Amino acid sequence: MLRCGARPDAFTLPLLNRASAPLTSLVGAAHCFGIRVGFGGNVYFGNTLLKAYAQHGMVAAARLVFDEMRARDVVSWTTLVSAYVNAEDIWEVSRLLTAMRTHGRCEPSAVTLSVVFRLCTALRDTASGKQLQCYAVKRGWAGDFLVLNSMLTHMSRTSSLGDAEMLFKQSPSRDMVSWNIIISEYSSEGNVSKVISLYVAMIEEEVCPSSETLTAVVSVFARHKFLPHGKKLHSFAIRSGLMDTILVASFVDLYAKCGELVSSIQLFEEFNGGSKYLWSAMIWAFIYHGMFLDAIHLFERMMGSFYFPNADILRGLLVSYTEIDALRCGKATHGYIIRNNYAAESESCALDTALVKLYARCGDIHLAERCFSRTLQKDIVSWSSMIEAFTIHGHACSHSGLVSEARELFDCMTKKFRFAPELGHYTCMVDVLGRSGNLEEALQVISNMKVKADGRIWGALLGSCRIHSNSKLAYFAAQKLVELEPSNVGYHVLLSNIQAGGDRWAEVEDIRSSMEVMNMEKSPAWSCISDIGVP
Repeated sequence: MLRCGARPDAFTLPLLNRASAPLTSLVGAAHCFGIRVGFGGNVYFGNTLLKAYAQHGMVAAARLVFDEMRARDVVSWTTLVSAYVNAEDIWEVSRLLTAMRTHGRCEPSAVTLSVVFRLCTALRDTASGKQLQCYAVKRGWAGDFLVLNSMLTHMSRTSSLGDAEMLFKQSPSRDMVSWNIIISEYSSEGNVSKVISLYVAMIEEEVCPSSETLTAVVSVFARHKFLPHGKKLHSFAIRSGLMDTILVASFVDLYAKCGELVSSIQLFEEFNGGSKYLWSAMIWAFIYHGMFLDAIHLFERMMGSFYFPNADILRGLLVSYTEIDALRCGKATHGYIIRNNYAAESESCALDTALVKLYARCGDIHLAERCFSRTLQKDIVSWSSMIEAFTIHGHACSHSGLVSEARELFDCMTKKFRFAPELGHYTCMVDVLGRSGNLEEALQVISNMKVKADGRIWGALLGSCRIHSNSKLAYFAAQKLVELEPSNVGYHVLLSNIQAGGDRWAEVEDIRSSMEVMNMEKSPAWSCISDIGVP
């Protein structure tokens, strides 16, 4: 264009800014050229330049452009605010909003408010979010779909989902995105009744659901194993033409969790693994059914189809290797993760946790601890997995005989931090007390529990009774196990052995006879060593 002698106008250079935005060096070149040819005072040119710098996270350069602009409009202010939002600098965002209204004599637009709401949501800043909400309502922005949906997202994720639903119901107009936000949040909570009622209300108001809506509904159906409802939704999705790959993956997950693995496989093959989401859903479907080798073979097939795994797929692969004790393959996968820099992904914490479990279960506590220490952002699952790893290797109060320390931790949890103990906590205490010989105190813990005892806790007590040769209490615990799971042949055999140990042969004969009547037969135990190769 320049060689032909044509000169750029006020619309040409902004297009050049947009085109050069992916490359930092070209943004600087476009900036210099625009200044040289006299477009430094053009608002449109300045705004596109601001956006180009902001996209690269070059906040200082964007601020310099903004400060040198002789004229600014709401787009200029919003673009700079967005740059500081991406940098999560809430103080500078607040100062800019104030300056925008006072010195700039420019009121925030719907886009400005939605951008700031995004920052408040990311930082879980409830106070700032409420102030912004009050401003939006006073200025009449609450009826704008963009602002309304930003407020709904912020409220549902930071303060109260109930308050968000109240705002949703009080709003005079709602779009499909508004419905999706509320339905998705209740789906994340697992509140199936709310999800169903909201979905029905959405249909009654003649708002056509999107594939995102159906995905949220299917997810909660899968969690609660609502297969008939899921099948109806599947038919509706096909009739409506809403079957994108993410929704298909949700249906694969639904059928697997509801015990219809064949339907999951058929659906997967019908769409021929059209995306990573589908491959991931099918791999986890096999894992859910304990078919770890099938999950591994499917991963190999995926790699052969030139699909590259995401963090969730690799986590499933590590889980499969952990379950079959394939340490060598797990190490190879760990190397692949390092070489391809999966640490930068948002799900890297879950991936690191899977590695911790792999090494701990396969006998290498030192590598497990090393992986844990290198996890950048540890969540509750990471810490719990490392604690479990230490317990597996005997570094726990129960195995080390630290009874007083265990009591202190339990009391600290219940009395200081006010956590209501779950069944797992009680089981740990029973195991600690039982191993140390405090059998009566262990029984007292079970008696005083506010939750219903299961087979694990009675099994922990029974194991301790056998260690300390307390046949009377062992018989009582074994009876409880048989009552809980009368069809479990192992418990009947255990009870028979306890009676035999006390020379009560008549009772042994009765138990064996009842087992024959119920056609019970104990399967022989077996072991295997994995010889699976590295994929």
